[in-house]
Amino acid sequence: MKSHFSIKDKRIQDRAYGHRWRLREKFLKGGLKGFLDYEIIELLLTLGTPRRDCKSQAKEAMKRFKTLRGVLEAEEGGLQEIKGIRHHNIFGIKLVQEVSRCFLKERMMSKPFCHSAKEVFDYLYHVLRDLKKEKFKVIFLDAKNQIIEEQTFFEGTVDSSAVYPREIIKSALRHDASSLIFVHNHPSGDPEPSLSDKEITKELVFAANLMQIRVLDHIIIGNNCYFSFADKGLIEDYNMIFKSMNQKMS
Repeated sequence: MKSHFSIKDKRIQDRAYGHRWRLREKFLKGGLKGFLDYEIIELLLTLGTPRRDCKSQAKEAMKRFKTLRGVLEAEEGGLQEIKGIRHHNIFGIKLVQEVSRCFLKERMMSKPFCHSAKEVFDYLYHVLRDLKKEKFKVIFLDAKNQIIEEQTFFEGTVDSSAVYPREIIKSALRHDASSLIFVHNHPSGDPEPSLSDKEITKELVFAANLMQIRVLDHIIIGNNCYFSFADKGLIEDYNMIFKSMNQKMS
């Protein structure tokens, strides 16, 4: 009897291996074209369990989280609620997330901001989208609008009592930055700026102007969307207000 079950188990494993091999060959020949969403998840799950069939787990994950993106963005605890998915099964999903973040950051850092605003959003969306608190970041750029560095300055509720223009300007001078981009997230998913968002942006634009540093934009990231202060003309409005105040004082 024991021998009978061993042979049966081996046949199941052989069929699972053959199925995984066909999926991998299909990917190597044509990428993800022609793949169903659950097959992509299945392929990722098998990276952590190369000897197991993960088709049923992949289908259940799609059923529970609705979309491919939903599965890829799911928390580890939620994925592990699916029978057959354990910590090591999630290796492939976490791996592709981290590789995507590294790739997007490297691509963003290698190109001028003025030609790749969407790439900045894409990278920072991956970084900020799952956070429960607001996180305020600054991107420092040189005279050619090449990105020098990205730095987090604050986590919590973004307001004038939490974000210190002086500290940001000190960092800008330390990096020898010519211009700045401010970015923060709205965990609610709605990127529309609050009155506090507008006030702190105006204060930062004023502080940067005093040191002859340009503010290119303040981007608020929501649920797969964003609000750009520059696109809405607000950055230019704040610059004009500063110049008007300066002229009156002189």
